[in-house]
Amino acid sequence: MPGLPPGRAVVLPGRGTTWVRDLPGPTADAPAVLLLHGWTVTADVNWSTCYRALQRRFRVLAMDHRGHGNGIRSLRPFRLEDCADDAAALCHELGIDRMVACGYSMGGPVAQLLWRRHRDVVGGLVLCATGRRFGSDPQRARILAISLLGASVASMAAIPLVRAKVVGRFLDARIGDDPRLAWAAEQVRSNDPTAVLQAGAALAGFDSRAWIGEVDVPSAVVITTRDQVVAPTRQRNLAGAIPTAWVEEVPGTHSVVVEAPGLFIPPLLRACTHAASELATVPGHPA
Repeated sequence: MPGLPPGRAVVLPGRGTTWVRDLPGPTADAPAVLLLHGWTVTADVNWSTCYRALQRRFRVLAMDHRGHGNGIRSLRPFRLEDCADDAAALCHELGIDRMVACGYSMGGPVAQLLWRRHRDVVGGLVLCATGRRFGSDPQRARILAISLLGASVASMAAIPLVRAKVVGRFLDARIGDDPRLAWAAEQVRSNDPTAVLQAGAALAGFDSRAWIGEVDVPSAVVITTRDQVVAPTRQRNLAGAIPTAWVEEVPGTHSVVVEAPGLFIPPLLRACTHAASELATVPGHPA
């Protein structure tokens, strides 16, 4: 995709190799924001519309989750906890002591787990279009998780070439002649179908209600008010569960970050600025 900043592979010792965009901030001490993408997409598909705007105030990092895009490939079943540990390992590898973890959709649970499991590296949280849980009925959520895990087992048994053709036909039927959609489809084709199915199962079983109220770093919740994937009520419940959470509302759908970045970016910038309030001073804003 033209205009994307440079990216590189980064080896995380003992974990594998991931893919990272690393954009320097406007000053050497600009706080770092780590962008965590949603289910089935990649960091670039989710966040490419925001890179340059965020870079004017922050050092911007964006990584592909394991099984997605050029993220880590592993024989272990996908776990959200492993994604959080990967993110912490990336920070240590790049010499980042503290940063703002910014998660979108599935990236929200990853960010929440990153704070819970690695509080030494998380100085702030931004949670966009996400919630404390993703299944309304516990029994239905378990059924969905079991179904997706079963599908992932079937996917593992399929010949890789056959899997690639199935994914390709599914995408080709939906992109038409739009070059940006074609680029996004190529990104999605690079996913590991088995890991993505397992990620769906992990997401269906995620529930942070028992501990999210313990968050003790500056936090912001960006609510997409026309969201039909993660209900706005769930997003508001997340905001209400975090003490002193800063709230921004965006009149957009779940894909507003891609479809209408002009609506999404200003609230995102305000949210990140608030979450970075205990880190280095954000250029152009008071400490």
